Amino acid sequence: MTQDVIRLPTSPRTALLSAAATLALTLGSAQAAPLDVEKDQLKLGFIKLTDMAPLAIAAEKGFFEDEGLSVTLEPQANWKVLLDRVISGELDGAHMLAGQPLGATIGFGTQANVVTAFSMDLNGNGITLSNEVWERMKPNLPKGADGKPLHPIKADALKPVIAQYRAEGKPFTMGMVFPVSTHNYELRYWLAAGGINPGYYAPNDVSGQIQADALLSVTPPPQMPATLEAGTIFGYSVGEPWNQQAVMKGIGVPVITDTEIWKNNPEKVFGVTEGWAAKNPKTHLALVKALIRAAMWLDENGNANRAEAVKILAKSEYVGADAKVIANSMTGTFEYEKGDKRAVPDFNVFFRYNATYPFYSDAVWYLTQMRRWGQIAEAKPDSWYDETARKVYKPEIYLKAARLLVEEGKAKEADFPWASDGYKPLDEGFIDGIAYDGRKPNEYLTKLPIGLKGGQAVQGGQLVGG
Repeated sequence: MTQDVIRLPTSPRTALLSAAATLALTLGSAQAAPLDVEKDQLKLGFIKLTDMAPLAIAAEKGFFEDEGLSVTLEPQANWKVLLDRVISGELDGAHMLAGQPLGATIGFGTQANVVTAFSMDLNGNGITLSNEVWERMKPNLPKGADGKPLHPIKADALKPVIAQYRAEGKPFTMGMVFPVSTHNYELRYWLAAGGINPGYYAPNDVSGQIQADALLSVTPPPQMPATLEAGTIFGYSVGEPWNQQAVMKGIGVPVITDTEIWKNNPEKVFGVTEGWAAKNPKTHLALVKALIRAAMWLDENGNANRAEAVKILAKSEYVGADAKVIANSMTGTFEYEKGDKRAVPDFNVFFRYNATYPFYSDAVWYLTQMRRWGQIAEAKPDSWYDETARKVYKPEIYLKAARLLVEEGKAKEADFPWASDGYKPLDEGFIDGIAYDGRKPNEYLTKLPIGLKGGQAVQGGQLVGG
């Protein structure tokens, strides 16, 4: 893959920051000089998805520069390459799947201690099916008075279609972006809520397809539409703009957004290695400060800046997709079947609802799904989930950065959850109505009809134990 790189060199403006800060204080402003960072030349990685927006905005709006940082943003070929390059030190940090720091820390795939002090967004994904599958599925859907399908569309309507394909001798294949991606877990959750088994992992079989009714496999996000069009897969779960791309190309139909599967679910995080964070604590703080400001800008005044954000993201060095495709979801709407555009104001959330705060309960949910599908092979006590979440998610760093912004007059005191213990209240925003309490992960697992629970394990292709 040819890598497009944008470099933001230190300008005379940066050199004058200290003097400007002194003048601002004289005038009674809360402006402050940037932190005395340990490293001011940084290379950060990302994947070409709209939820990398905080990085692009922090660069374009000078928020990195305000913190004394000269940043190079570099797109990566896929999530594995991105993670490997952060671990090796080739990248200082990156836009990551929320499950990546957790998966690495517990040793699923690559083993490395990776931490996050910043959640990049909420929501932003969808599940798209091929036109053929959609046509077979539509007769099973309840419809409103306008004749259009009622939303949210549940996987119950897909179950008989999968049975038809099986009867025709066709395995039902779907794409997701990475084994520890939100997309994988959301797709699995949606399928399982409709009585469709998405398959298990085992220590000696990491395909994730053991006992599967639908076979899920990894496909890089930008390749999803072409792979669907080629007939290699019948559907996929991915972030934007690749669901809306299928609509624009006329090759598929997005049937559900992730906010309909799990309302206001955490999506990406900004990750660095534990060693890098320990070596560069002030640089880490500076990065988080800049990213918080970018997230605020993206959501402020009722998403008033989204049209400008779309133009920025459309640039080849960022997402590089047609602005119209990006705008289809980024500006508060989402198009399902061609012409069926509906208001989804929270499809992309970057700051409101405490979107940027790294909640332990979010980490625990990902860990429950890893356990549910066999990526965590053996049962763990509730205390293990909490300890692992605290090892990876660093809200104390986030709040320190937020406090600095408040003191500088760049953020409002009321916008941050200062008193949080890291756990959200009982969450009842799931499509199957099953409530989630992050403090009781094993109890939560027992409520899920499909998936490992208790002492169960996958051995020789079968579920054993109890």
